[in-house]
Amino acid sequence: MAIDATILGAGIFGLSCAWAMARRGARVRVIDPNGVASGASGGIVGALAPHVPEQWNAKKAFQLDSLLMSEAWWAEVAAAGGGDPGYARTGRLQPISDAAAEALATDRAEGARHLWRGAATWQVEPAPEAWSPGTPRVIRDTLSARIHPARACDALERALDAQGAEIVSTGPTRGAVLHATGWHGLGTLSDAQGRTAGVGVKGQAVLLDLDRRDRPQLFVDGLHIVPHADGTTAVGSTTERDFDDTGTDARLDALLVGARAAVPDLAHARVLQRWAGIRPRARSRAPLLGVWPGRPEHFIANGGFKIGFGISPKVAEVMADLILEGHDRIPEAFSTAGLAPWSGAD
Repeated sequence: MAIDATILGAGIFGLSCAWAMARRGARVRVIDPNGVASGASGGIVGALAPHVPEQWNAKKAFQLDSLLMSEAWWAEVAAAGGGDPGYARTGRLQPISDAAAEALATDRAEGARHLWRGAATWQVEPAPEAWSPGTPRVIRDTLSARIHPARACDALERALDAQGAEIVSTGPTRGAVLHATGWHGLGTLSDAQGRTAGVGVKGQAVLLDLDRRDRPQLFVDGLHIVPHADGTTAVGSTTERDFDDTGTDARLDALLVGARAAVPDLAHARVLQRWAGIRPRARSRAPLLGVWPGRPEHFIANGGFKIGFGISPKVAEVMADLILEGHDRIPEAFSTAGLAPWSGAD
């Protein structure tokens, strides 16, 4: 069949953009030599958590829009292909350490009332008796949600198959070409620019045999602790700019020790899986979206560092707008317009 768009990369950005285009009637081919969710998108944590509601900017507004559209978006994916992405908007608890932290959290609650437009709340309250981060007072937000990353990618694969899209390991590119190739793609882009467009950052996480499926996720000491619908709980992740290999190591052991000290419920939970992956971090920490400058009919969606699953629904829709309709709704902070023209490296 004729192809309207080829997506290079079957991670969360590539699959989401493919779905947004396929559901609009485009004929889509996804190419990834390593298969679906073979990189960082095949992870286990899945914390869809907002930025703090203050010092508002385009990145935070974009993320808010995406988090608010996620429930319906993922429900449509599940209905189309029969896969279960593990999505639920169960909220999040964060510890409040002292009076100063409580005052700051209270100020942010005021910010949430205005900035979140009544769609979710951020409030200070007594910690629940069970499943608590260990302080008498906590922040509870109702915007945070969970998803199971690897299963979400599987759900997208099933939905794309039901829509008649191709997912292949190799093949020619046809039509518009979207590069959603993760940290390796940022390296290619850096070579083309002659300066760093982004890097890979290693993250490690662990999956535990602990059933807290109906309880909110926790954010404690920089760690996301996410109960999943299948009765497991994920803890992650490390942030490693310097790494020698892509496997798990002693840093994950230290992460688990710290998490168990902070949340006693984790103390005796059996380890089911140790995971490591390399996440794409663009130079500005904001994702890179848009046209590849100087390279006609080539586009980029990359750099979803730490927030990739949370922003993927809106990333997918704005990229479909751009590629299929020529309508650019990408925030200036994310735009590839400032990149150097393509040098010919690929």
